[in-house]
Amino acid sequence: MKTAEYTKEDSALVVKLLADAKTERGTENRMLYFGKKFLGVPYVASTLENGDTEHLIVNLHELDCTTFVETITALTLCDKDDTRTFEDYCRNLVRIRYRNGEMGDYTSRLHYFTWWGDDNQRLGIVKCIYSTKKPFTAIQKVNINYMSKHPDLYKQLKAHPEFVKKISEYVRGTSGMTYYYIPKTNVGWKQSSSLGIIEDGDILAMLTSKEGLDTSHIGVAVWQKGKLHLMNASR
Repeated sequence: MKTAEYTKEDSALVVKLLADAKTERGTENRMLYFGKKFLGVPYVASTLENGDTEHLIVNLHELDCTTFVETITALTLCDKDDTRTFEDYCRNLVRIRYRNGEMGDYTSRLHYFTWWGDDNQRLGIVKCIYSTKKPFTAIQKVNINYMSKHPDLYKQLKAHPEFVKKISEYVRGTSGMTYYYIPKTNVGWKQSSSLGIIEDGDILAMLTSKEGLDTSHIGVAVWQKGKLHLMNASR
């Protein structure tokens, strides 16, 4: 593995969380159990953009919506497999964050959630539950080209113009694909309805109409009193 960037406090926290889970979690959903440990952590964007070369960044004291989900997913995988070292956690984080589970340069990171979801499904880490049935009654046609159209907004793309071409190649492999999603009118349905296909701990993505992007936010499903809520790193 390439060099990892982390603090002693964060590496110690990973080990403690995994050790505590073995005796404290009981039957509680793993994603919710670990997610609750980070409620109140400051929202900070762009924490993965440090340095001139791509390397694994572990930061548990500053989270955005994506790093929140990645963090608790990596912890969940460790707990599920009973692998509880910091090195185990880092290996899972690489699997989740990078294309084919392998960290290369900046372009190997799964920058769009469409890439993230598809890649993690191929690796068997997640399973997509969307279908042509209720509550998934609307269709999104993906056209993710924001990064390649606005490379000046990304430090690594400005420094490495050759990365833009590679990102564009990945975009062409995804653009035009369609996915079923739940329209807002269906989100208010009760847990006893077809919306109940979503379970506690499932990863949810909020779509966006902004040109060139696929999603605006992600988090984890939580049912409370028959209503669907989102556990997330929020501004």
